[in-house]
Amino acid sequence: MFDLETKKKVLKDTELFVLDMDGTFYLDNDILDGALDFLDAVKNAGKDYLFFTNNSSTSPVLYIEKLARMNCHINRDQIMTSGDVMIRYLNANYPDKSVYLLGTEPLIEDFEKGGINLFTPEIDVTEGFVPADTNNIPDIVVIGFDKTLTYEKLTNACTYIRKGALFLATHLDINCPVKGGFIPDCGMMCDAITLSTGVEPKYVGKPFAETVDMVVDKTKVDKDKITFVGDRLYTDVATGVKNGAKGVLVLTGEAGLDDIPKSDVKPDAVYEGIGEMGKLLTQI
Repeated sequence: MFDLETKKKVLKDTELFVLDMDGTFYLDNDILDGALDFLDAVKNAGKDYLFFTNNSSTSPVLYIEKLARMNCHINRDQIMTSGDVMIRYLNANYPDKSVYLLGTEPLIEDFEKGGINLFTPEIDVTEGFVPADTNNIPDIVVIGFDKTLTYEKLTNACTYIRKGALFLATHLDINCPVKGGFIPDCGMMCDAITLSTGVEPKYVGKPFAETVDMVVDKTKVDKDKITFVGDRLYTDVATGVKNGAKGVLVLTGEAGLDDIPKSDVKPDAVYEGIGEMGKLLTQI
């Protein structure tokens, strides 16, 4: 399907590789074979790389620490999450607006550091649970990958959206891969809210243009010289091919070769894994 020359040409034409993490660079807590060799090959070829994950449940700082435990040492400028894209989007388009955030503590801390005006509802806990105060609502509801999701949070979000709050979400992933299977992700939570309210959110992580715009703005690399690398067709690969960049698939995670004919997203190249990419890069 993808010959050797096509694979090499994509690598040669790329100045910046935007790397997915889980399923692409590592699996859970285990680094994939050849991952560090790939980074060395990128550096030796005079190219660059940036890690990007849609997972907004963990902060970039914690990801940096996780990578360090795998002997991969990067700085804050070398990693980006869908949470970062949302913070940038809010500051650019809705400065000073109040935001009710469904997210984990690391995401909440990043929003606070990013200058987002977070909204805190007043709940009468003596009654066990009281729906959100409908006379005092935030301007915006943002849904992240909230592993601390409660019925109270879900009800508040639905109430605010019905009352007119803007509905935004960090990313559309339905499930998050873990060892032994999957756990519900941000997109599932958003679908539940949509089913209740009839309102669909605007997403900003992969595969949407806001992600590519932030990468370009941060790195100053032209879109046609950027390649998004990942194990999912509908997020990682689609980010590139649908937004003027390139998107390549690695077969170490969710998608396999059999998924490509069934998808409207066609990768620019397919590799067995990031290790193969590194080996081929040394031959260019």
